[in-house]
Amino acid sequence: MNWGNKLLLTFIAFGAGMTYLVYRSVSTNYELVEKDYYKSELRYQEVIDGTNRVNQLSSAVKIEQTDAGITLELPQEMKEKDISGDVLFYCAYDQKKDKKLLLQPGTNGIQVFHPTVISPGSYTVKINWSSGGKNYFAEKSLTVL
Repeated sequence: MNWGNKLLLTFIAFGAGMTYLVYRSVSTNYELVEKDYYKSELRYQEVIDGTNRVNQLSSAVKIEQTDAGITLELPQEMKEKDISGDVLFYCAYDQKKDKKLLLQPGTNGIQVFHPTVISPGSYTVKINWSSGGKNYFAEKSLTVL
């Protein structure tokens, strides 16, 4: 094989590689973390304040998967109080798996989510609630099997 054929094969391999890279870049799905990113960034101080309030409580928020489902337990100070809020199961790699559910714990501060509500995957669980005129925010990692 002479140098002309080697040069031709090099150009063909380069062209095929570039074509493949262009195809992959066009077919890749780029999802934003939030659709209304700017508005949520302006409200981020509320998240910081809520996290500081949660850190001052006697115990941390607990979330785990059990046979009954996904169990969320609020700190002792939140038991037998009027609580309103929501729980966001955020899946970083698939927006279709994201779920936002109402926070409705019992008087014992525990809420169980049915296992079929959340698809298997790795989640960041963002718990946002208010009680007694104060907002609270906690963020936990959870792997659902």
